[in-house]
Amino acid sequence: MTDMMSKAATMEIPINSNGDTRTMAEDDGLEQAAKLQWSLDEKLGSSRGDLQQVMVSGPNLNETSIVSGGYGGPAEGIIPTSSIQGNSCSSSSASMADEKNRGVAVEKLENMKKWGLNTYKCTKQMISERFGRGSRTVDLELEAQIEVLRDTRGKYENVLRLARALTNHFYNMVQTQHALGDTFADLSQKSPELRDEFGYNAETQKLLCKNGETLLGAVNFFVSSINTLVNKTMEDTLMTIKMYESARLEFDAYRSDLEELSAGPRDAAALARMDAAQQQYQVQKEKYERLRSDVTIKLKFLEENKVKVMHKQLLLFHNAISAYFAGNQQQLEQTLKQFNVKLRPPGADKPSWLEEQ
Repeated sequence: MTDMMSKAATMEIPINSNGDTRTMAEDDGLEQAAKLQWSLDEKLGSSRGDLQQVMVSGPNLNETSIVSGGYGGPAEGIIPTSSIQGNSCSSSSASMADEKNRGVAVEKLENMKKWGLNTYKCTKQMISERFGRGSRTVDLELEAQIEVLRDTRGKYENVLRLARALTNHFYNMVQTQHALGDTFADLSQKSPELRDEFGYNAETQKLLCKNGETLLGAVNFFVSSINTLVNKTMEDTLMTIKMYESARLEFDAYRSDLEELSAGPRDAAALARMDAAQQQYQVQKEKYERLRSDVTIKLKFLEENKVKVMHKQLLLFHNAISAYFAGNQQQLEQTLKQFNVKLRPPGADKPSWLEEQ
């Protein structure tokens, strides 16, 4: 078509002898060429207008598609741009999750590094103290009180063990007296010639059994109170003492580290390490002093509580044992009322598992 247009535009116009232009057939060909050129210009103009409109308004990227299979390809090759944006958001979320996980991993690694360094320093300090090469901070008064507490707890544990053994033996004796009383009562009914003798012994065993159950209530209360004092109150104080001793070891370890750095060279790197060691030393010092104060306060309160508890329990134990073996049933019952000791119901013959702890 382009060749024909260029040919029509560049062709020469011959003139005949009369001065008329062309023949009739040539005139028709020229008119058709002009019409074809006009229609082509009109189409090109409309195409330029549409292109300008598209460029001004712009396509909606959410509604456009990317054809992966080329022009005229199957429908399956069309990829919506919305899915590309979704994949971009997913990759962004994944990268944020990776950054968060990386931060957590770095934090854990840093904590592990600090723990390892602290363990190394404390182990080094412990070995130095054991072989007499390192110095340790000592509070003579507090150390003496701690040693007394540990010795006292060992003795109280022995009292608790013996009191439990007494409870078990006495419980078995009461059960034997109960069975013996039932046997005497049965024989009293079946042996007319010894009815009175068996009857007296049956009554005596039943009375002893009743008084024994009352004494068991007092002894169980005594065991329970000693168990609370030893395994709860004293144990709590000893746990604080263990924390104090651990803080003392850490304090001495960082103190020794600071002393070694202070005795070394004073270049820029050494001064930076010395400043960091000074900060760690100050932190450990505050922790050590705080725990030392806690131990002092707990030892004081423990001593007051121990005296108060043991004064009551020893008096109860003495009065109950004395009344039982004196055969004074009224005084035995009065002792239990005085110390607010409640007996177990008749069905609970054996001491509970809590009382045996």
